[in-house]
Amino acid sequence: MIKSFLKKIIPLKIFSIYHWFLAYFATLFYGWPSEKMIVIGVTGTAGKSTAVNLIGKILEQAGFKVGLSTTFNFKIGDQEWENKKKMTMLGRFALQKFLKKMFQSGCRYAIIETSSEGIKQFRHLGINYDVAVFLNLFPEHLESHGGFEKYRQAKEKLFFHLAKKRKKIINGKLIEKISIVNFDDQSKEYFLKFPADQKYGFTIINQENRDDLNLIKADGVLLNSNQTSFKVKEIDFKLNLLGEFNIYNALSAISVALSQNIPLEICAQALKQVESMPGRMEIILKNPFTVIVDYAHLPDSLEKVYQTLKPLVNRKMICVLGSAGGGRDKWKRPVMGALAEKYGDEIIVTNEDPYDENSQKIIDEIIHGIKSKKVIKILDRKEAIEKALRMAEPGDLVIITGKGCEPWLMGPKGEKIPWDDRKIVKDFLKKM
Repeated sequence: MIKSFLKKIIPLKIFSIYHWFLAYFATLFYGWPSEKMIVIGVTGTAGKSTAVNLIGKILEQAGFKVGLSTTFNFKIGDQEWENKKKMTMLGRFALQKFLKKMFQSGCRYAIIETSSEGIKQFRHLGINYDVAVFLNLFPEHLESHGGFEKYRQAKEKLFFHLAKKRKKIINGKLIEKISIVNFDDQSKEYFLKFPADQKYGFTIINQENRDDLNLIKADGVLLNSNQTSFKVKEIDFKLNLLGEFNIYNALSAISVALSQNIPLEICAQALKQVESMPGRMEIILKNPFTVIVDYAHLPDSLEKVYQTLKPLVNRKMICVLGSAGGGRDKWKRPVMGALAEKYGDEIIVTNEDPYDENSQKIIDEIIHGIKSKKVIKILDRKEAIEKALRMAEPGDLVIITGKGCEPWLMGPKGEKIPWDDRKIVKDFLKKM
């Protein structure tokens, strides 16, 4: 509340100077830890946490000690724990302290999920990145950034930062600057324009050849209810993660690996071992009906989830969804309602993270996008999830979106209510 009040009375430029100063002071205080490891930054609208973990898995398979930071987890070597901070990118001091711990633990690589909000607050400034990865771009945080173009420009700063920072020497070896870009994304050229020693593009559909780019292409893509498979340069890849979007996440990780001279065979071995990602298309129950929890909280990612799951439904798809409050991306609410109507057979609209907004108003704005199908409105999220599970019959699929594995539900006055959609499902199923 104090921070919100100060933002209203203090000019934005003053806040920017404050954030900039903190970033460099934190780096100095912890001894420039990013200078001593190879640092990989992953940005994009969706899939960042999954991509970071897939990159980490491949690097570990190749024999390296790795540290990573994502929306849902932290990891240093064999130690892994849940991110309960309710923030994608740690604050400046916490992030530099974490990087120092990685180095002190013997990590060769640090992989940082790098968000537009983090970049906007200069949390990236004290990090000398060696590899920058761009996954995708679609509208998010538009109110916060002041429009889509400024949102994109915030993400571009990771690649600008990569290009301008000096190259490191680690163990007598000069570390090259590498950019890796989703070549199927409409915004790709904005990210490819920045100079780098090596540039990689990953693709499923693009056949274009470019002299300035190493193109990594997935061929022979097969998607089914149990597994995803594809080939890269005649090497077979099998993923336990569902959906075409996870192929893109895997391709980004493969591109990073190739840039570090890790063979495709090691990439395939590593990716095959990944069973699931917490709260990302996570299957909680398979029989007699299916229950899946997913973090999708934007129209583009929600539609991809629905498109992936719809062909797998034997009977009905029951959609449980909401939308965050706090003035966040209000435009998306009716759009998400329309998507639930397009793909779902039963729709339950409920609370997500209301913050200081009226929960009933948020729900009504979602329902405004639903024109013809019946909607069940349940303000209490736990009650809504339990209602969906009671409704489910053999062959149905219940998809609960918006929070994934998030450990908190954000209420008014900034309170954090302990939460886990997955636990609510499991506890109710035990009673059933």
